Amino acid sequence: MRLTSYTDYSIRVLISLAAQPNGQLISIQDIADAYKISKNHLMKVVHQLGQLGLVHTIRGRGGGIQLAKPPEDINLGWVVRRTEDDFYMVECFNPERSACIISPVCRAKSILAEATEKYLAVLDQYTLADITGNKPELQKAFKF
Repeated sequence: MRLTSYTDYSIRVLISLAAQPNGQLISIQDIADAYKISKNHLMKVVHQLGQLGLVHTIRGRGGGIQLAKPPEDINLGWVVRRTEDDFYMVECFNPERSACIISPVCRAKSILAEATEKYLAVLDQYTLADITGNKPELQKAFKF
């Protein structure tokens, strides 16, 4: 299983916000510069994170973004499920596109399905707070 860059960026944005002292606002540009990624791409990510209720955006001079929920209330499995396009690990997981002739009798399919379920189950055990417990080190890395 591999996460798309969209989900990766979503998690990075959330980490960046969780690392800020006292919910300090930061700009999308600051995050883009820190990670050396496209501001335009991050704008789409932040927009969806806002729709999901994970971030607040404040427009205008002195505006920026901040977490809308405490980090301990943001579950990683939940975020991944809502930012990934699909979980078709292999072609046969998608009945509309599967051309594999052994799909109806393939035993690998159920094993791979179980692996995907367990992958998500592990993510369900963690929150944003779990991956940002090293706030001082994260703050030094960002240099905002």
